Amino acid sequence: MAKNSSASNPAAAASPSASGSSATGGRSRRLFSRRGSSAASGPRKPGQLAQMRQAFDLTRRNDPKLVPYMLLAFFGSIIVLLAVGLLVKNWITFLILGIVIGALAAMIILSLRAQNAALTQLEGQPGGARAAMSLLRRGWIMPEEPVAVNPRSRDLIFRAVGRPGVVLVTEGPTGRVQQIVNAEKTRMRRILPDVPIHVIHSGTQDGQVKLQDLPKTMRALPAKITKDEVVAVDKRLTSIGRAALPIPKGVDPTKARASRKGLRGR
Repeated sequence: MAKNSSASNPAAAASPSASGSSATGGRSRRLFSRRGSSAASGPRKPGQLAQMRQAFDLTRRNDPKLVPYMLLAFFGSIIVLLAVGLLVKNWITFLILGIVIGALAAMIILSLRAQNAALTQLEGQPGGARAAMSLLRRGWIMPEEPVAVNPRSRDLIFRAVGRPGVVLVTEGPTGRVQQIVNAEKTRMRRILPDVPIHVIHSGTQDGQVKLQDLPKTMRALPAKITKDEVVAVDKRLTSIGRAALPIPKGVDPTKARASRKGLRGR
């Protein structure tokens, strides 16, 4: 009876192999789907070494002193520490330490020179001052957008609040931008009568601060308010918003009316 049942139902006899093949097919499909999803996710971002190489290539094009400074930092660290190792009769350990410190010093030189090269390229570009201000670390609060704009000359004012008080950084000729600077200071004095307000003119003209020197100039300002007062001052300034764009004289948009003769076709 067992033989007859198996012979009469060949599908049941072949079920183990069918189930095995289906399981294998399911596994292969899942494997290919994972590979396909990882391949379709897009190109991978360059690693840290690739990013450092790109930064080195870009900086070397605009800064011919980059390679000599990096070599000086690298080999100078090795020579100094090797001399110390010879004095204490442990030159192998100090040689390895000198290589590590020399590589670290060269990377620091690369980072600083790349930062200066990037700011030099942004000199004279709209928003370059805000990019330089972003290099400030902790203790500063600054909006992304300018707080005052001259629509005709496209002069800008960016604001930062820190321990020195309020710092206004301008973009544009000093004489021309002074008008919107005075207007912005008047608005701020109404709600912040006792907070110091500093004005820094960024640019390459006489009396202006270059972008690469802007963070250092802002850090050198003396501290006048506490950290808690920094947050409170920023909240007050945020509450008043940006200065409204100037409206041409003689035009009142709230009282504008359409011409009746124009509507009649006369």
